[in-house]
Amino acid sequence: MITVSHLSHSFGPHWVLKDCSFSLEKGDFVFLSGPSGAGKTTLLRLLYADMPIQRGDVQVAGMDLKKLTPRDVSLLRRQVGVVFQDFKILPMRSVLANIALPLEVRGLPREQIERRARAVTRALGLDGRLHTKCGELSGGEQQRVAIARSFVVNPRVLLADEPTGNLDPELSYRLMELFKQFQAYGATVVF
Repeated sequence: MITVSHLSHSFGPHWVLKDCSFSLEKGDFVFLSGPSGAGKTTLLRLLYADMPIQRGDVQVAGMDLKKLTPRDVSLLRRQVGVVFQDFKILPMRSVLANIALPLEVRGLPREQIERRARAVTRALGLDGRLHTKCGELSGGEQQRVAIARSFVVNPRVLLADEPTGNLDPELSYRLMELFKQFQAYGATVVF
């Protein structure tokens, strides 16, 4: 599902990643750990084609990231769900609208969008906030909206950049159970 071979990335003269190689199969679940500045977020950004590959080779969901056209990036992101560290939600839109957005982009029928979005919000304890604007939510609730938005598309690969950072222990545990369910259905998870 993910193959990284001799990947290196620098910001100016500073190497953040140097000669990294690994392979993850369908259904693998891995944790990246390390101190701040170790390159964890950079690696995730490279895996979803937010930055170009400088050196090495990377394949994600059968796509060679060095050869992606702009259209290919869109196709890749239909296979990869991302939980961003800074949420990237739309504060003036409702919880339901934020979660439904990636399904609308895919052109799914309204009733299917509604059903899938409601199922994910129930699983994350957001069903009572469906019509609340995201800008009115707490940090933990906003984080759950971001997580729900990544889950709702049933991605083959799920990349999560510190997804439990603003959550209490009980919600963190529930979230880990949801990530494990995605893994059980064959998603490759990088946490």
